[in-house]
Amino acid sequence: MHQICYLPEKFLKMKKTISLVVCFVFIASFSFSQIRKIPSAVTSAFQRQYPAAQKVEFADNLVNVQVYFVLDSTKWMAKYNSDGDWKGSEKAWSFDKLSPEVKDGFQKSKYANDWKVTETSIIYLPGGAENYRVKVEKNDVQKKYLFFDKNGRLLRDTLTI
Repeated sequence: MHQICYLPEKFLKMKKTISLVVCFVFIASFSFSQIRKIPSAVTSAFQRQYPAAQKVEFADNLVNVQVYFVLDSTKWMAKYNSDGDWKGSEKAWSFDKLSPEVKDGFQKSKYANDWKVTETSIIYLPGGAENYRVKVEKNDVQKKYLFFDKNGRLLRDTLTI
C-alpha cells in the first residue's frame, strides 16, 4: 500500500519537471531566434530604399518586419509588411530641431507646462506625409506619445510605457 501512494507522488513530480523543461525550451526558442527567415522581398526593398544604411538589424514581428539601422549618424527604424511594401520610417530627432510650427503646436497643447519632453522622432509615411512624434512624461506612470502634423496640429496622443 505504501508503494501505491509513492508512485503517484513521484509521477506528479516528474510531470512538473518535464512541463517546466518544455516551457523553458519553448520560451527560449522565441527569445533567441527568429520565428521565420526574413522575407527576401523585405531585404531587397530595404536595400533599394536605404543603400547607405549601416548597423542594420531586422526584427520579424510576423505581421511586419522592423529594420533598425543608422544612416548619416542618426538612428532610424523602417517598417515593411511581409511582401516588402514600405509602411513608414522613423528617424530619431531633437525637439530643438523641430520646425517652429511643430514647437508652437506643442507649446499650445495641454502637455506643455507639466510634462517633460523625453524623446522626439520624425515619422515618414507612404505618400510623402511627415508626422512628428514627441514622447512626454509627467511622472514614472504618466507617459504619452503626441503626434503632430507639419503645421503643428496635434493629431492624437497615445499612452506608452
